[in-house]
Amino acid sequence: MNLRLSLFTLAFAVVGTAFAGSAIAPAKAASAAMPAATPLSRDILLAELSRNLAAHFSLEGDLEVDLLRPWSEPQTVAKTWTIAIVEYPSTVSSSMFLPCRISADGKFLGEQTVIVRAALWRDVWATRGQLTGGSTFDPALLETRRVDLLRERDSVPAAVGDRSYIFARGVTPGHVLTWRDIARRPLVRKGDMVDVSATEGALIVTMKAVAMENGSQGDTVTVRNPESRKDFAAMVVDENHVQVRF
Repeated sequence: MNLRLSLFTLAFAVVGTAFAGSAIAPAKAASAAMPAATPLSRDILLAELSRNLAAHFSLEGDLEVDLLRPWSEPQTVAKTWTIAIVEYPSTVSSSMFLPCRISADGKFLGEQTVIVRAALWRDVWATRGQLTGGSTFDPALLETRRVDLLRERDSVPAAVGDRSYIFARGVTPGHVLTWRDIARRPLVRKGDMVDVSATEGALIVTMKAVAMENGSQGDTVTVRNPESRKDFAAMVVDENHVQVRF
């Protein structure tokens, strides 16, 4: 009997110790997960400004912002800081004045205007060798280069470019491509005979016409009826195919 009581007492002690340990662990985890109250540091401010600017302007790339004036931290500390830009500039630029509303844990503290310097880093196209004007756009002839698009705004991002483009002019090796260097490949060329379709409801009429100018997909070009010699406007929809809508 005494042996059974001893075994029961030992088992209860082991189970109780394990239970006590499991009860303490979640409390420690919950305590560790709670954010600590901090002052509004320069890093927190810049991170919030960068996030807001990137979202407002739908920016692609890595946006970096820095303050052009010294930053004095408010005496208040908070677990959550909210920086709301009151008035955005018309476009993102390398230097901006940003009036901001500052809130600490949901409590409004005041407004302050900060001046920032910004850079938007993104991969763009640069040439490996000499390119010939009029040739089809080919990424194999190019390489990527990291630039600040806020300073080199006309550069062509590496996410742009396929066989629907051509090189609009000859370009030397090592040149960062700009939008002036490429163009949409013409689907309609001046002097070529094109198919014209005219649509009105369920009625579709087709005819032939002469293109009076080059045009890429979506462009509106002038075409001429070869019989009546009358010109009219039509939209380029495909290779040697334009459409008129009433």
